[in-house]
Amino acid sequence: MVNVKQKGFTLVELMIVVAIVGVLAAIAYPSYTNHVVNTNRADVQAEMMRVATRLQSYIAINRTYSGATLASVGGTANYPSQGVAKYNLTLDVDTDKMGYTLTAKPETSGTQNGNGWVCLNQDGQRSWTQGQTECNFKQSTWTN
Repeated sequence: MVNVKQKGFTLVELMIVVAIVGVLAAIAYPSYTNHVVNTNRADVQAEMMRVATRLQSYIAINRTYSGATLASVGGTANYPSQGVAKYNLTLDVDTDKMGYTLTAKPETSGTQNGNGWVCLNQDGQRSWTQGQTECNFKQSTWTN
């Protein structure tokens, strides 16, 4: 009689490994999706700062925000402009007060839906709160 040792894993061992991987995935996935949402918001905030810089150049040249549009300062109505848009950007110019409000509203059908509006004005005041659907510059923050 020859005693041959079988190599490999038993079914129970494989089921335990699959269960452990499943638990780890269940824990990691929500954290990953939260990270993606926060990264998208940070990206649109950087884009808004870029547009604000160009608006400062615009007022230095024209001495008014009157006539300023997103297109005239190198911005786009959708962010990102290529691929699937995550935010809709709007520029509201107040010529009476020599100011503007730049607003990024999340796409309702995208990953950012319900994440809140991101707002910036000519004074550098910033506004973002989870679920916010208006610009509230009293908070004046972009932190999480």
